[in-house]
Order: sequence, then structure tokens, then C-alpha cells
Amino acid sequence: MMYVKGVGMTKFGVHVKSSQELCYDAAMEAMDDAGISPDRIDAVVVSRGDCATDGERQRLFPSVISSILGREGIPMVQVMAACAGGGAAMWDAVHSGHDTVLVLGVEKLTPGTTAVVTDDLMMAAESVYEQREGLNFPAQNALIAQQYMRRYGVSMGDLSLVALKNHENANLNPKARFYGKKVTLDMIKKSPIICSPLRLFDCSASVDGAAAVIITKEKTDVGIIGSALCADRLPAFESPDMTTWASTRIAAGEAYRQAGISPEDLDCVELHDAFTPVELMSYEDLGLCGKGEAKKLIRKGRTKLNGDIPVNSSGGLKAKGHPVSATGVSQIYEMTKQLRGQAEKRQVDGARIGIAHNVGGAGSTATVHVLRKGG
Repeated sequence: MMYVKGVGMTKFGVHVKSSQELCYDAAMEAMDDAGISPDRIDAVVVSRGDCATDGERQRLFPSVISSILGREGIPMVQVMAACAGGGAAMWDAVHSGHDTVLVLGVEKLTPGTTAVVTDDLMMAAESVYEQREGLNFPAQNALIAQQYMRRYGVSMGDLSLVALKNHENANLNPKARFYGKKVTLDMIKKSPIICSPLRLFDCSASVDGAAAVIITKEKTDVGIIGSALCADRLPAFESPDMTTWASTRIAAGEAYRQAGISPEDLDCVELHDAFTPVELMSYEDLGLCGKGEAKKLIRKGRTKLNGDIPVNSSGGLKAKGHPVSATGVSQIYEMTKQLRGQAEKRQVDGARIGIAHNVGGAGSTATVHVLRKGG
């Protein structure tokens, strides 16, 4: 069994620092938190996309990590799984067999224009039917949202409540992109349509940032009691039902099985809300409620910080920000802070068991990690 020994994270937003510098900052914070030096690290797993947006295009990034940490002679690998890269890196580290592993996630997206970033992220879509036809991720998720909303009676107002909740949480998180930026329900509802029914505030924010987690076989105050990864179809439209993602359901089921828990045991959840309807779908796929019942959770405030199952206390991808390859690692950072009781104003009372759920593409890859206070 593996345990979390240290966590670190840069503020998510616009950075002039390079990917290497962001990684260094996150890694040093994690090592300070763990009380160890680089020579205690047995292996490194880093999640980073080969993005055209940052101007770096560094193919041997693990070797760069070796240089900036001053640590050589150990295994270092790079994981690429689009938006699920951070979760996949965690999964790889947990199952690696090494004693002490540094997991890093980093991305720089803001140097590129919206058009450049959108095109670059399209590389996670299927190359023949999706990329060539211009079926980008806002468009894919809009089509999914249309089916989901029509079938289960979900309104645009419900989507707005998801966005509002996550912005309220981000306002309590100093490392979030939208920290200190008040966003009202009226602003959300009046924001422009990006791809119907998705408005601007239904879409996550592309940002720069890095996150780091050090895991170890040595018992600490937070244990990783479940770790699962599942890949599904690409192109995504091959799925027989786009209102549910099998990858999430299967990964969650396996992670719960490993942990010996059920969804009812969860105290807090960090899930992949790249778009607001995906958060609602994920409530159902993660077993927080029955199919078609997610709208009841958001309407009744059950997933707010003071609800019975708080979701995305960090602000989520929506308002904390989504630096693609770093997102899954940042979810472990938040969950660790919650279980340690270190989340300050956004602390979930009595948090003992939580999950981190990370997705790549439109449900094409999903990871779920279960963490427990006290191991």
C-alpha cells in the first residue's frame, strides 16, 4: 500500500515561468511538506503534454527533471493521457513498486491564443473522424449535454448552479485561477454561448500550473486505498450511450472494490468538471446518486461545501483552472489537504475518505483514486 508523504502546487493562472521552473516550485514545496530531499526519491513519473502552446516542445522532459532536481541514476518516465495525464501518472506511480515516488504534472497553455490552444487540445481527439471534421471538445461536450439534458430534464439553470458552486469554492482557494474574483449567477447566465447549450462559464479555464505529490510505502497520515484506470473507445461517438461514461463507472467500481468502500462512505470528491454537464454526469457515474438524479443534488445544494457530499472544494477545473496534464495531480493535492484538515476556509468538516476523478477526452480514459485519513 502507498501513502501520501508530501504535496505541492503552484498557483494556477498565467505564469511567465517555464514548465521546468513551475515543476521545480511544485516539487520543492512537496519535498518541504514531506520533510525529505531529492536523494530520497526512487523514481519520478511526470505528466506533461507536448503542447505547441508553450514554445518549449521538450521531448525528453524527464531528463530535464533530473537536471533541475539534481537527481540522477533513477527511473524517470513521462506519461501522456491528455487531460487524464495527471491521474494516469498517479496510477503508474502507485503500481510501480518503488518505495518513494515523485509524481509531477505540468502544463503551460496561456502563451497560446484560444484558437491555438483549442487546436492543440484537439490532438486528444480521434484523428480521422473527430480532428478532421473539427469536432473539438466544446462541440463534443455540447452534443453530450444536449442528449443528457433532454433525456433527464436538466436545465441550463442547473448547469449555472454547478458553475456558481465551483466559483464560490475557488474564492476560498488562494491557488485557484479565479481566487478573489467574484462571479455571480447573473454573470454566468448572461455569459455568451460557446457551443449550445454551453456558455462561457460552463467551460473550464485553460491555465498554466504544476502540481507534485510524493508517495511512499512508509505509513503516513493519508493512505491511497484504491487506484484504478480504465480506457474506453475513441472516437467517443462509438459509445452506445453518451450520457454516461463507462470508463468512469468501471474505474470507480474497481477503486471502490480495492478500498473496500461504497460511494456512501465518501466525505468529499474532486471530480473532472471540464464542462458543467460533465460534473452532473459524473455524480451519477461515480455512484453519488442514481441515473438522472444529479439535478436534484445540485438544486438542493447537497454538493456544496456545507452539503452532505461536497464536490470540487478546490473550485474544480471550472474555477481552479485546468492545466491539462497537471489537473489530476492537483486533485490529489486538494484531497490530501482536506483529509489532513489543512484546507483552511474551504475545509470539509470531518473529511475522512475522498476520491480524485480525472478524465481524458470525452470519457476515453478515466482514473479514480481513493484516499483515506489515517491510511
